[in-house]
This record gives sequence, structure tokens and C-alpha cells, in this order.
Amino acid sequence: MAGPDYVAPESAEAAAKALAAGGAAAWALAGGTDLIVQLRSGRVKPAMIVDLKRVPGAIGVRRDGGSFVIGAATPGAALSEHLALGAAWPGVVEAATLIGSTQVQGRASMGGNLCNASPAADSAPALVAARATCVIVGPNGRREAPAEAIATGPGQISLAPGEFVLEIALPPRHARSADAYLRSIPRTEMDIAIVGAGVNLTVDGVGVITDARIALGAVAPTVVLADPASVVGARLDDAALERLDAAARAACRPIDDKRGTAEYRTKIAGVLARRAATIAYERALKA
Repeated sequence: MAGPDYVAPESAEAAAKALAAGGAAAWALAGGTDLIVQLRSGRVKPAMIVDLKRVPGAIGVRRDGGSFVIGAATPGAALSEHLALGAAWPGVVEAATLIGSTQVQGRASMGGNLCNASPAADSAPALVAARATCVIVGPNGRREAPAEAIATGPGQISLAPGEFVLEIALPPRHARSADAYLRSIPRTEMDIAIVGAGVNLTVDGVGVITDARIALGAVAPTVVLADPASVVGARLDDAALERLDAAARAACRPIDDKRGTAEYRTKIAGVLARRAATIAYERALKA
């Protein structure tokens, strides 16, 4: 039986054209670590694969003013080696480097992880907490959308036919700001998150939190945000952590499955939100 056609366009416009021509039967390939597994299992049967790795901007990290712009097909291994990115956005890099094993890290990308639209995707909560913006290319040109707008449900995304994510932009870092990402998994490594928590905080000169973004994964069909009012306006003391725990649990809409019950996921969401917030807070105080 014949396999899918394969093309590797060398411009964003050509990639969009190929994806549009293939319609629903065309799949974009960034790292390929999700797509190849789905192909081999028969879960997806594309007629065409459009490899994005030759498109300018799809691979690499660059500075744009105070922002970092990450190519959607940039492998996690490259992100973990980028010292300036890791210093500014350690939580985003932590999430990216949890996608798969060391070998998988040579291919796995945040763009692919985000567009695979798994509720348990590690990159998604960290990017949402960071207020990341995706640069989307399609037949009608370019547009931008927040990271949380990409996935609309398990395995479902908001991109129109012919569109793909080219870059992911992280906003300029405010003074005394930092992020962190944590997850809970059934095994010690190389597993899918039961819960993931990304927290991004800004504090003032005396340690009072002035801005917070708390994003949770694997507790709903898409990433959910906990109420930042639980910690904004306070130092991260025991009382604030209790409020944060309650806010995280209130945001959850989990399911029962073989990796964890809804009750367990809800409990762990509060625990991870507290722990990730503590790490982000300590980092922000030192920033």
C-alpha cells in the first residue's frame, strides 16, 4: 500500500500552499515524534506530509527586542542549550525538555507538541502561563493568536486549512519576574503528565505579587487558568498558598482514566500549583 506523499517546502508561503492543496488529508510535520507514532499505529492516514523544517524561521531561537522568538520546529535539545532563553524563561524550557526521552529531544518541538493538542501536553501550560503568542501562516498571510487559542479540545486545533504555526513568541520579561513548570507522572520519567502546572509571577521590591498567571494541563480538555486573585496583592506566604491551592482545584474539570481519577487529579493540581508558584516566586525575588 502506497504511503503518503512527502514535501519539504523552503518557504512559508509554499508550505501553506501545500497544506491548503492537501486539505484535511495533509499533515504538517515539525519534529514528527507524535505524527510518526500515530502513522505507525494507524490512528492517522494522511495523504500528504508537509515537512516544515526547511521553512525559514521554523527552527532556531532569536531575540526580537525584548522578546524571544522560537521556531515551532526547534527541537527541545536546542532549547535546553540556549542559556539566555533558559535564564529568562526557565519554566518554558523546563516544560520543553520534558517532552520525551533524551533521544526524542533531538526532534520533539514545542510547536508540534502544542498542535498535537493533547490535554497532557507539557509545553502548553508553560506557554499559556508565559502569555506566549503563536505566529500562524496560511493561504491568507500571517496572523497571531495566543497559545491558549490553538487547542480547542483533545486532538483538535483552531487552525484553518492550510495554516500552520511558524513561530512562538515569548513577551518581554518584566523586572522581578520568573516562571516554573512542574508535572506529576505515574513513572519516574518518559511518561504522560497526570497534571501539569505552569506558573508565571511578577513581584515588587518587597516581594508582593503584582501579576500572576497559573495554567494547568491534563485537568480539562484544554489548558485552564486558575484565578490569579488568589495571590496577587500578597506575598507568597502560607495563606496565599492555601488560596492558590483552592483556586487551582476550582479550575479543574478532569476525567477518570487509567492514569488517575478525577479526584486525584484535582488534588494534585493544587499541590503542583503551590510548588511551581514557590519556585517561580523564589526565582522572581532573585531576578
